Amino acid sequence: MKKLNIALLLLVMVALSSCSVIGGIFKAGAVVGIVAVLVIIGIIFWIFSMFSGKQ
Repeated sequence: MKKLNIALLLLVMVALSSCSVIGGIFKAGAVVGIVAVLVIIGIIFWIFSMFSGKQ
């Protein structure tokens, strides 16, 4: 019975820590996604300004 309690405790600890790790990955992914979108929009504006500047 004591081994079962220890195993259950270890399982809960691993499950809860993995949830926080996944949460951190999603937060970092959201920041990287926002930065990537801003960079792409900046590149698009730069390309349009190059074409409009030639005329």
